[in-house]
Amino acid sequence: MKRRALILILSLLCGLGMPKVSPAAADEPKPAADPEEIKEPAPTPADRDGVWKPIAAVMSGVRLPEPVLKTITLTITGDRYEVVVEGEKEADKGTCVVDATATPKRMTIKSEEGPNKGKTILAIFEQKNAGAMRVCYDLSGKEF
Repeated sequence: MKRRALILILSLLCGLGMPKVSPAAADEPKPAADPEEIKEPAPTPADRDGVWKPIAAVMSGVRLPEPVLKTITLTITGDRYEVVVEGEKEADKGTCVVDATATPKRMTIKSEEGPNKGKTILAIFEQKNAGAMRVCYDLSGKEF
């Protein structure tokens, strides 16, 4: 499976980048991918599907250390997501509805299980190609 990068920018967690990995390769260490260097054809909705690992993150202006990043795994399947953080009691699971007609494109994330259960998180995103996507979240759920 091709390695891809996802940049997530949250109101509290800014710049979380995640390269996509195959489930079998999820435990193998991978060098950080620069999303700007990835050259692939135009993305499709299915390009978001898969297992993603962070390559960088900033939370409240502070860069998260690499050991913390290694504990996070995001899995996207269709309109469903799951975020697993090693050492946490339960995963965050729910739905992610995309509105690609808005500019910038929007996502409405609704947590159904885990630490964010019952929360709606609004986000905007851009997908530069099939291997690079940037997402900016408002964890308060107030605006895109």
